[in-house]
Amino acid sequence: MTGVDSTKINQTDCEINIITLGCSKNLVDSEQLAAQLEQNGFRITYEAEQPLPVTIINTCGFIEDAKMQSIETILACAEQKTTGEIKILIVFGCLSERYVHDLRKEIPELDAVFGVNSLPNILSYLNARVCSDMLTVRKISTPAHYAYLKISEGCSHRCAFCAIPQIRGKQVSKPVEVIRDEALVLTEQGVKEIILVAQDLTHYGYDIYKKRQLFTLLEELLKIKNIGWLRLHYLYPNFFQTDILELMKEYPQLCNYLDIPVQHIHDEILEAMNRNITGDQIRRLFDTIRNKIPSVAIRTSVIVGFPGERKKHFNQLRDFLQESQLDRVGIFTYSHEENTPAFKLKETVSRKEKENRKEELMLVQQHISLQKNRQKTGQTIKTIIDKQENEHYTGRTEFDSPEVDNTVIVLKQKEPLRVGDFYNVKISSAEDYDLTGTVCSEL
Repeated sequence: MTGVDSTKINQTDCEINIITLGCSKNLVDSEQLAAQLEQNGFRITYEAEQPLPVTIINTCGFIEDAKMQSIETILACAEQKTTGEIKILIVFGCLSERYVHDLRKEIPELDAVFGVNSLPNILSYLNARVCSDMLTVRKISTPAHYAYLKISEGCSHRCAFCAIPQIRGKQVSKPVEVIRDEALVLTEQGVKEIILVAQDLTHYGYDIYKKRQLFTLLEELLKIKNIGWLRLHYLYPNFFQTDILELMKEYPQLCNYLDIPVQHIHDEILEAMNRNITGDQIRRLFDTIRNKIPSVAIRTSVIVGFPGERKKHFNQLRDFLQESQLDRVGIFTYSHEENTPAFKLKETVSRKEKENRKEELMLVQQHISLQKNRQKTGQTIKTIIDKQENEHYTGRTEFDSPEVDNTVIVLKQKEPLRVGDFYNVKISSAEDYDLTGTVCSEL
């Protein structure tokens, strides 16, 4: 693909709007691209309210709902291109990787379509160069006090429902020293909470070190003085290394928070999903974690409506959530994705029944969340302030990740609070997914 006509853009005054869809791993890709573009003289805005001359959409193509959101966003921008509000329209990412030919054929307004890992190609298309000495630098799109840090790309597992290996390939880990350097850059930019993300953190390093090295990586990162919180996202249960629990005991900056997606609990469905674990093994793992770290918050995700899921399978999943009393649960309906092993299976659960099962589990978890929140009433909990709103501040505890988990509503008082700082907050009341309290002291 040849580069864009240089008469259409001028790096010294050209504004670029970057729209990111999908997961936090996509967000990291967009932030790295934005930093490179800024080094080449472009001005970058994330999710601009008004159309800008160049618009770049980082797409998601994981499941049906995500694909539809990406397509709707592309079509809306394509309409703005026909009116002249956008001069150059570029898409990249997961949806583009899966459907590159379809996008080029069906949406002629697109000037360029790139897949994943396409930073050099996008820069080349915009007549820009790769600044190799700036690869660890990103233009953060999150609030300045927290950021995601992707430690590996792709996935070497073969879960039957998942298209990620087909989209992004096998796992490719970053070396420990590269991740450490990137973390140092983030802390120098003022980031206090670093959230490690990968398709599976527990498998980190196996491809380059021939053994799993998450413990070693965490040891290295925990040496960085300015990290206030270090949070772990997506640890597969069948490869979970309990030695990291010892680090949680030793280092208060390693959040007592584990995101362990189980997807189901019934052995027949787990086998059909190719999860390589049994329900009893999952239960024992959670018992082990809680015995070692009683205060830990466990987050998981489950899928309802997988082909072959009968009422008895679903009932066992519902009972598991009720019995295990997990702190946070994401509940998803199965999406029938082409080029996945499960695509060969006949769908046996209607869309309506999937939604009904999802709703039933959400009600179970809503009740659990309310009870757990009520237990925190009267406690004083370390809280980071995420934003200031009209009559209050909104923050989080170490048991909550941004965007997906519970929040703490901190009532205003005489002295203003600083966004991004930590405070001790005494909890006065609780609702399903929110706590409310007042500041006792600054940390």
